[in-house]
Amino acid sequence: MTEVSRPSSVIRLFPIFVLMIDYATIERILQVAEITDVVGDFVSLKRRGVNFLGLCPFHNEKTPSFTVSPSKGIFKCFGCGKGGNSVNFLMEHEHLSYPEALKWLAKKYHIEVAETEETAEEIAQKNDRESMMILTEFARKYYHRILLETEEGTSVGLSYFKERGFRREIIDKFELGYSLEQRDAFVKEALKSGYKKDYLEKTGLGIDRNDHLFDRFAGRVMFPIHNLAGRVIGFGGRILRSDAQAAKYLNSPESEIYHKSATLYGIYQARNAVVREDKCILVEGYTDVLSMHQAGIENVVASSGTSLTEDQIRLIKRFTPNVTILYDGDSAGIKASLRGIDMVLEQGMHVRVVPLPEGEDPDSFARTHSSTDLLQYLKENETDFITFKTKLLLKDSGKDPVKRAQLIQEVVRSVSVVPDRIERTVYLQECSRLLGVEEQILFTEAARMKRKQWEQKRGGGSYASEPHYTSPRQTPQVAAPDKGTALFETEEREIIRLMLNYSDKKVYDLAGEKRGELVPVSVGEFFLQEMETDGLIPENPLYAKVFREFQSIWGREDIRLQTYFTNHQDPEISQLAVDLLTPGHQISKIHEKGGAYVRTEEQMLKDIAPETLSSYRSKKVKQMIAEIDEQIRVIQGSEDDHLIGELLENRRQLEELRKAFSRELRRLII
Repeated sequence: MTEVSRPSSVIRLFPIFVLMIDYATIERILQVAEITDVVGDFVSLKRRGVNFLGLCPFHNEKTPSFTVSPSKGIFKCFGCGKGGNSVNFLMEHEHLSYPEALKWLAKKYHIEVAETEETAEEIAQKNDRESMMILTEFARKYYHRILLETEEGTSVGLSYFKERGFRREIIDKFELGYSLEQRDAFVKEALKSGYKKDYLEKTGLGIDRNDHLFDRFAGRVMFPIHNLAGRVIGFGGRILRSDAQAAKYLNSPESEIYHKSATLYGIYQARNAVVREDKCILVEGYTDVLSMHQAGIENVVASSGTSLTEDQIRLIKRFTPNVTILYDGDSAGIKASLRGIDMVLEQGMHVRVVPLPEGEDPDSFARTHSSTDLLQYLKENETDFITFKTKLLLKDSGKDPVKRAQLIQEVVRSVSVVPDRIERTVYLQECSRLLGVEEQILFTEAARMKRKQWEQKRGGGSYASEPHYTSPRQTPQVAAPDKGTALFETEEREIIRLMLNYSDKKVYDLAGEKRGELVPVSVGEFFLQEMETDGLIPENPLYAKVFREFQSIWGREDIRLQTYFTNHQDPEISQLAVDLLTPGHQISKIHEKGGAYVRTEEQMLKDIAPETLSSYRSKKVKQMIAEIDEQIRVIQGSEDDHLIGELLENRRQLEELRKAFSRELRRLII
């Protein structure tokens, strides 16, 4: 049996022994592996001179700082500092061990790897998965042959595809097939060919009824479902006869190799086009994907009739942050699916929408329009999701004040999940214009919803940000400080000091659930919530460790925070806590303003904490602006006007954000 590496999406359930790969094989793998080819499977890269540039997959960034050098065979991110060769990239991105990363590359470049012992459990599991994969590949070939080479297949299945207008190259590209009406035709052929009944049941291709095995997909045209590597993991089948008791579409059941919620139909055929276009077009069904491909638009995938899941969103995000959703002309269907898009926004994706004319769906529209006309329609009718949702709901609300209030809440709820502060601010300003509502009201409502989301993540006591550390021993190793950390030393130290000294002091009032309700917020909650919203982690390694532990233990009633940190097992953390909690600690110069401390520091916390955070944010934005200025300086004269334009627009937005910090804090804190 051919050895295949475990797909990275599958969680390893059993421990493994160290896999020994001989030195000659390792050398061959490293020599063959092309860095741009490997990284390009996961990151959209654009050529910049002799190198390639893209958005770093290891941290959130708006301006590309991730560089790949083909000549040197390395990658380097100038934002987060990560770098290395193809193996290092896979280990970091796919969370693989060194041997697993080598095996991944070996499989990609068809290099045979001999390895030593594994546990009996893992061998059994891998053999099960591989046996199921081999069976689904047999099924794919069988159904495709039946479609093209049998009388029933051509007269029923192939005729259906031709009536839908699908050409032979599309049928072959997606390896479409047909399952005979005879209830056990496939399982008999599989058993005759030596495949076990157990695997027929595990893959769902066969169903056992009263000790007799039947075909699950009898009498259906077949749509093989591929994983990212191009291997068939399941099937979708459409019935052609009229049968009120039978489902129109039927999918393979959940199995060891097929998880519907983590799969997108067409992702294997679309992945290169998605990277090339830096956009993924999302449709609903199998034939929508086929028709779009036939029209020449290949960066298309389908959710297969299900609401988008987090796994599916992350799958798209591996290739692009940009998603365009095609909606058919059914307005009721559009409204029903609006709420699910919030999940996409929450992942930091940029969502745009194209509504099709009344009575059209992506399949019918693509079949009746040329590729040029279709692309032109998408370009002219594409709009960002927030604006689309606002205008759509605005039509329904009319002048009814109750409906209008509900509309405002619906729109602000979607905006509040957007993780990027700049985008949230721009969206709220645009919504204010469209709805005729004061910005301050929308900002206050967004802050209330953001706080509610934050509390839900904590789950009533367990702070659940990403990444989430459940115990002090899981705190990751932090890189050594560099010259840049000194820039934020004052503010970061002050934030940790305030959190240690006044963590539970309830000194802020934020808008509550009910009109006029005020909810007291502590210093600790304020910093945790605001910094999580901005994605801020202290750059000083020691302060970063303390802050992450605050995140991990926040809300636990069995822990006294000051005692926890002063008695910490890490002597650096313990010493820092003692220093910052010692009476007579020198108050930061951030707040020294001509007699500002006539009152006690505790009495002035309502001013001190926002000032500290505002100063920290402002320095961060200044640093980002400086980085953009440096990038503009480097690429000037390269005639890349588009990139320079993007950088200048980012710079303008950052300048606006810096000016807005003081105003926004006043909006958020009542």
